[in-house]
Amino acid sequence: MLKRVTIIAPPCVEAGPLRQGKLSGLAKAAAALEQAGLNVQLEELGLQVDSNERPVLSDAETSGDPVADLGAYSGLIAGAVRQAIESGSWPVLTGGSCNHLPGMIGGIQQAVDATVRLGLLWLDAHGDFNTPHTTLSGMLGGMPVAVTAGLCHAAWRDGAGITAPLPTNRIMMIDVRNLDPAEEALIRATDVEIVRIAAGGLEHVVQRVREFAESVDFIYVHVDADILDESLQPNHPTVEPGGLDVQQTMAIVEAAMQSGKVAAFGVVSINPEEPGGAISLRSGMELIVGGVSQWAAQGGRV
Repeated sequence: MLKRVTIIAPPCVEAGPLRQGKLSGLAKAAAALEQAGLNVQLEELGLQVDSNERPVLSDAETSGDPVADLGAYSGLIAGAVRQAIESGSWPVLTGGSCNHLPGMIGGIQQAVDATVRLGLLWLDAHGDFNTPHTTLSGMLGGMPVAVTAGLCHAAWRDGAGITAPLPTNRIMMIDVRNLDPAEEALIRATDVEIVRIAAGGLEHVVQRVREFAESVDFIYVHVDADILDESLQPNHPTVEPGGLDVQQTMAIVEAAMQSGKVAAFGVVSINPEEPGGAISLRSGMELIVGGVSQWAAQGGRV
């Protein structure tokens, strides 16, 4: 049977006016990926691309409250995810930012029942586990994992349709290497597991991912492009040195895909704008196509 994917391609970073500069570049990633031939490359893998969903709030649908607007926008993403899964198509998030996490989780929960054990595999240079009480910057983009876990901004979580906050023992963070002090203290006070290559090597990380997959029923694999070294994402808004290469990242993703439990896959925070845009776009494309190829080889979970 022909395997199918639905591309969820957010044309914005957050539900509100975009700041100029690198964040506005992230909003253009989905279109840039499509123009660069993403659909063609997926079809060459023998996949059917059902649609390119572009959820976006109109000006009339925004409230001016950034948290409420993120909730409303997350609800649109959740609807696209739910519809894809219920139709037997695999949702693949391309572009946008980590702020889309609650929508992805909400959509999976709505499609598969909130009582199943849904796990989050989080590949990111940052934890995005801040709350209004721990953040140094106040940036909402540093909070989506905490939102999903039920620690802050209920309006955002409710708007995403998350019927049950994600228990922290179902969250595994890979190679997060820049955490705010209070954020790290909060993570360490929960059951979130942090696994870093520097601590035990790539094989150790792969093994822990396999063990994590055994403990859950479904997995959402979320990749922020800044998991990669700065040489591969030179113009990322929060670029960090000392990251992984594409092959290392794909080895970790493959360990999750081999479980047959991955319900959705996302690669976010790709900045196609110059300077460095061509490098970032190429690396992002490699992550997306590589991950979907691994999913197709395993059969996915829809």
